[in-house]
Amino acid sequence: MSTAASRAIFLAAPAVLGAALLPGCAEEHDGQVTLVGFAAPAEANEEVFNSFTETAAGQGPQKAESYGASGDQSRSVANGLPADLVHLSISPDLERLVEAGLVAEDWDDNAWGGQLTTSVVVLVVREGNPLGITGWEDLIREDVSIVTPNPGSSGAARWNILGALASQLKNGGTPADAQAYMEQFIDNVAVFPGSGRDATMAFLDGTGDVLVSYENEAILGVQQGEELDYIVPRTSVLIENVAAVTEDAPAQARQFHDFALSPAGQTIYVSFGFRPVEQGGAPIEIDAVRGANDPAEPFPEVEQLATVDEDFGGWDQVMADYFDEDGLITRLIEDSGRS
Repeated sequence: MSTAASRAIFLAAPAVLGAALLPGCAEEHDGQVTLVGFAAPAEANEEVFNSFTETAAGQGPQKAESYGASGDQSRSVANGLPADLVHLSISPDLERLVEAGLVAEDWDDNAWGGQLTTSVVVLVVREGNPLGITGWEDLIREDVSIVTPNPGSSGAARWNILGALASQLKNGGTPADAQAYMEQFIDNVAVFPGSGRDATMAFLDGTGDVLVSYENEAILGVQQGEELDYIVPRTSVLIENVAAVTEDAPAQARQFHDFALSPAGQTIYVSFGFRPVEQGGAPIEIDAVRGANDPAEPFPEVEQLATVDEDFGGWDQVMADYFDEDGLITRLIEDSGRS
């Protein structure tokens, strides 16, 4: 498959499915499950829903979808965009919907912690890795240009930044060391696209030398014939994407959520490059994953894998330290003159 043809496939789901649903349009809500999410799992969610409709519980409803940057999607739902199931990149975007009275307060009080998909941050490079990128330290070289999305709108961007910070903090670095690293990192960013998928497309269109991204995005790109390689760095962060059914959702939205969390649903997510979420039931069987560096062993163990709760003090602390108005990353990006 040519790069141009595969790129068209890569764009298809977000371009078509990202069209906004009209708030307050009750007739569009009847007889269907409305899914609102961040862009990365669009293709996987489509396949999971198709499989759900083959079950007894999945008979009947159609599916409406809207995809985009996680923060933007969350704000749209809070402002009236219809949603039965929200699948978002980070917990703060879902908590916004709790505050709006649209999602139950105990949405993450379960065996899977509210997660629906997981991944790790990786470094995506041009095919053959012409600059010899091996890890995070290479990203602050003078000859390297980075693509990563904008943390103001994108949950993926925040995961990427936490991966970069973890590369310093989990290897003996001090907060001052981490700040110095991030100053150089941001200086090397060529562009801050609005979402993780937009960042992928910018990279595929020729911008930058390294795309900081989800592992599943890299695998999907290879599956679709893109000429790229990716490196799973020795230090990364566990990406925990979350989902919840809204308070007034129809029963079949909850049944679809249950199916997506089941071994059958998670096996489909695995085939698209997501690492599985287990909820205390049957283990997820992982077969070969096409597009992975090693299809037979698609999800290598990360030597130093950080988590938000254990290494960064939880999302409230992360937001205060890095992404709120006075957070470190917000200030560094403002000082750089780019956004």
